[in-house]
Amino acid sequence: MTDATTTPSRTPVTRLRDVIRLINSWADHLPPDIVALAARVFPAVVFWQSARTKVDGFTITDSTYFLFEQVYALPVIPPATAALLATLAEHLLPVLLILGLLSRFSALGLLVMTAVIQIFVFPEAWVTHGLWAVALVVVLAHGPGRLSLDHLLRLDRGTLRGNGPA
Repeated sequence: MTDATTTPSRTPVTRLRDVIRLINSWADHLPPDIVALAARVFPAVVFWQSARTKVDGFTITDSTYFLFEQVYALPVIPPATAALLATLAEHLLPVLLILGLLSRFSALGLLVMTAVIQIFVFPEAWVTHGLWAVALVVVLAHGPGRLSLDHLLRLDRGTLRGNGPA
């Protein structure tokens, strides 16, 4: 048995350093391809769900046109054109992103849509849009990972840690 004179006391700073080392060790072993997959899937699902509210079958709903005319009212682009483009993009880009096909292009398209929504439509929702943007920027900056068609087809240079060149 040891007493207090022979055992060094663990200060709160020392304990905090131990916790930080543990977290860093765990984070170093997190598979980057899982991170890339999550960064692709989660924002894609948000946009896909939004897309599905805009259509009835293969037809854009009257309520969608109304929203683009009265609520969203984007500058420069006519409401009917904005409704059509947004509906198409919200259906196509999430599918490509989840598949990991043309991932950086898809992430950029959804990031632009996020910026438009943030700036012109719902500026008070910056926290939500910021979360979408971070995930999309991860895909832009680091690529789709090895769990993607881009990697399989060698369409992306695979910059994620540990992936090496595609």
